[in-house]
Amino acid sequence: VQLQASGGGLVQAGGSLRLSCEVSGNIFEINDMAWYRQPPGEERELVASVTRGGSTNYVDSVKGRFTISRDNGKNTMVLQMNSLKPEDTAVYYCNVDLRVYSWNADSQPYWGRGTQVTVSS
Repeated sequence: VQLQASGGGLVQAGGSLRLSCEVSGNIFEINDMAWYRQPPGEERELVASVTRGGSTNYVDSVKGRFTISRDNGKNTMVLQMNSLKPEDTAVYYCNVDLRVYSWNADSQPYWGRGTQVTVSS
């Protein structure tokens, strides 16, 4: 299983970025999908998550500015980030909880390599 994240970069405050995550490999079913971020010198935190059915959850600091979505048919996830602030600067990681085999009900978390988002003031 591989997670490929893309879309990070440098943007001025108030700007927008769109992060994408594509999941490939031996996959039976993806449960929750999520984006985490880790600012410099700080711990990793959950930014947003989306269930297989489309229910979403956001950390308070990004509500109204970020939108998470997924395409179950393509095993992809997008984080649209608008009105970016310098405090959004961090390495962003995609995370999924998935089942590899149909005969095994247990799911496991998988992480992608981070993508850097830098917001200048």
